[in-house]
Amino acid sequence: MNFRSLKKTIVNISFFFLLLGAAVSLHAQNPVIQTSYTADPAPMIYNGTVYLYTSHDEDTTVRNFFTMNDWRCYSSNDMVNWTDHGAVLSYQTFSWARGDAWAGQCVYRNGKFYFYLPVNQKNGGNAIGVAVSDSPTGPFKDALGKPLLVGYGYIDPTVFIDNDGQAYLYWGNPNLWHVKLNVDMISYDPKMGIVKEELNDKNFGYREKKINNRTADYEEGPWLFKRKSKYYMLYPAGGVPEHLAYSTSDSPLGPWVYRDTIMHVIKNAGAFTNHPGYIEFKGQPYLFYHNAALPGGTGFKRSVCIEPFQFNADGSIPLIKPTKAGVIKSAMPLNPYKKVEAETIAWSEGLKTAQNPEAGVYVTKINNRDYIKVRDVDFGKGASAFEARVASASNGGKIEIHIDALTGPMIGTLKVEPTGGDTDWKVQTCKVTGVKGLHDLYFVFEGSNGDLFNFDWWKFNAKR
Repeated sequence: MNFRSLKKTIVNISFFFLLLGAAVSLHAQNPVIQTSYTADPAPMIYNGTVYLYTSHDEDTTVRNFFTMNDWRCYSSNDMVNWTDHGAVLSYQTFSWARGDAWAGQCVYRNGKFYFYLPVNQKNGGNAIGVAVSDSPTGPFKDALGKPLLVGYGYIDPTVFIDNDGQAYLYWGNPNLWHVKLNVDMISYDPKMGIVKEELNDKNFGYREKKINNRTADYEEGPWLFKRKSKYYMLYPAGGVPEHLAYSTSDSPLGPWVYRDTIMHVIKNAGAFTNHPGYIEFKGQPYLFYHNAALPGGTGFKRSVCIEPFQFNADGSIPLIKPTKAGVIKSAMPLNPYKKVEAETIAWSEGLKTAQNPEAGVYVTKINNRDYIKVRDVDFGKGASAFEARVASASNGGKIEIHIDALTGPMIGTLKVEPTGGDTDWKVQTCKVTGVKGLHDLYFVFEGSNGDLFNFDWWKFNAKR
């Protein structure tokens, strides 16, 4: 082979791997949020919508430790496109707290949403507070004006309401505690008090790494749920790095029986922690967890992922493999003929979200060749026009609208004209052609250097 042929072969191979890398990215669904670092997933189903509450690892890590100031919320009707509702509260919601917004869980009861959250107190020490709201997306306020629970290792609460209406709260690292909550959800049964679970090999697994006289494999981050007549407790296990395991019981108060590992330590993913969450949505079970797979990800910059799975016939949980593909099958198609928030995203590259009182949450930090992917969009008999609410101080740019792939057929281009300011919103429109039926949708942003514009919402107009 001569030099010219060899050079051509190398170029072709390089181009092939470039396309292969792009194809892998375009088919990825995990991590499910790309605009922020998110961790400690806590999914909740309300009125046919999944609300995903997460802790939030800041982009800048301080003192090489978890830098976490608020909790975020995302929602989805289809398990593939997630709408960003921004930060729904922060540790500052609790006047008695000084920081460390770690793993919590939200539950609905009697017209209210109760969010159980661990923080550190201003006078020192771990505590669990309760925030309450009339809406799953907030605003939340401190329900008590003081902690519900105070103690060393009081972190990572999980809350569960049984069929008989009795609510339970479990929490803790390195120990596991629980209480029976009263109907008001902000106090607990004083007769029972706080119960410390006995941790041993039989109920929470054999621990190979004997640290500080700990024997059981349980580490932290419990997640309690019921399926059929069985109670399941999922939890990170084994110490650093953590894997996920589970125990079961015939009662929400135990005794617990250790079952097995459900997810091995995620190798080469950067995170030394993990945290489970679980729901069954439209008949499909899902395991939520986190890794550090986004660009810049570390043990202190994690990202939430989801895996669909099926229980074994005997009710046991199989070993679940973490994947990049994640949720392949959507639960329902997306309707493009009603207003869709721009921050409704299946996958994105290079973008961030921001929020203000006038627009709510919107997409920002849009640069040349950044893009948003929206999955399983049902155009029906066809679309004739596209409109978007945008704001641009000076640059403007273009939104190229593609279907099926990042470089797939282009059905329209919206030229974004400057509106006079980054939050001076205008609705701008363009024609679209050549689209009907079910497609993945790509908004590819084009323009000069720097931030181009902000993007609030979009919709298509159907053919008449």
